[in-house]
Amino acid sequence: MTLSPAQDLTVIENQARSLLASGQIQEAEICVRPVLAKGSAPIRLWRLMIAILKQQRRFREMGQIQSMLVDASPGDLSLRFDLAETMLMLGEFQRGWHEYHYRYSLPHTVRIERKVQMPRWDGRPIPGKTLLIHDEQGYGDTFQFLRMISWAKQKSGAKIVLEIDPLTLSFAKRMQGIDVIIPLGTLPPPFDVHCELMSLPMALNLKMSDLPGKIPYLSANPDHIQRWRKRLNELPRPLVALVWAGRPTPDPNRSLPLASLAPLALEGLTYLSLQIGPKAVEAKSAPDGMKLIDLSQEIMGFDDTAAILQLVDLLISIDSAPVHLAGAMARPTWVMLQHIADWRWFLEGENSPWYPSLRLFRQTKQGEWGSVAASIAAELSVWRSKLG
Repeated sequence: MTLSPAQDLTVIENQARSLLASGQIQEAEICVRPVLAKGSAPIRLWRLMIAILKQQRRFREMGQIQSMLVDASPGDLSLRFDLAETMLMLGEFQRGWHEYHYRYSLPHTVRIERKVQMPRWDGRPIPGKTLLIHDEQGYGDTFQFLRMISWAKQKSGAKIVLEIDPLTLSFAKRMQGIDVIIPLGTLPPPFDVHCELMSLPMALNLKMSDLPGKIPYLSANPDHIQRWRKRLNELPRPLVALVWAGRPTPDPNRSLPLASLAPLALEGLTYLSLQIGPKAVEAKSAPDGMKLIDLSQEIMGFDDTAAILQLVDLLISIDSAPVHLAGAMARPTWVMLQHIADWRWFLEGENSPWYPSLRLFRQTKQGEWGSVAASIAAELSVWRSKLG
């Protein structure tokens, strides 16, 4: 039986998807590329090629295809969001922040979209006016982008009202440049313009050279520090805080079993588990030789986490909110990253322009944490010896 052109494309697509799912990435590319070379392939096959290139970390080629698709279908917000993340991963901030504005009304962002019936601030000076800046995404995002409120204050000349999640509100209270702070979900005072916290980079025309700004810009509550100093004072140093899993959404792969960190069980180190959520139970069965104290039941919020971070010698964590909090506090932190990490960690390098106190340990292969654990263990030995 002769297949129609549409049926033939479906067969090729299914074959390529099967190859991609089984890890045969180059074979999947070989399957799709001849169809794309004809110049008339449907968008879904171009999207499939993007997925294939992503698994190979070929982000510049991805960006070229995504730009072409956005030019052809400018109303496709999911295409624009994907392009934004690619551009930001490449450090191309001007295009990246512009496209990132299209992050709303997608299946995974519709819950955070705000329908504000006032103009969005575009970065112009507005002395005498009131600018509402509202929190919108995860806790790590909040910690990362709070640094920009003082920049917005300086550039706008406006009165700043910050609407922020109650769990992170206390940190904003210890910052400068904010005139009014209200919990997320409450009625704000009258305002003239607004801006989402993560739209500030677009309004400010953020450049790589602007980073990191003043560090630290977040601080721990002194009362919490005093309480936790009493709790930790008798523990033998060095103290290493440990987190091995982020929230399962939106990225379920942003975690690893605690058992995978067995190489870190070095003599003379006291580990403190800051892990919360379902994975916290793993602290009860730490790898042999690892002295791990589970603090999960004693941590009541980010103020406790910040106080602990202020007192420990090092944080070792997977990409998660404590990483951003530690970075914003200028605390020494080693970060475990997936092979295809989030856009904010860029493509390569062991340093972060966002946070000078961070060191990045990247997977060499997606899903394989052994080399990361081995690298950290080797560096821990050196680090421990330098502490004496």
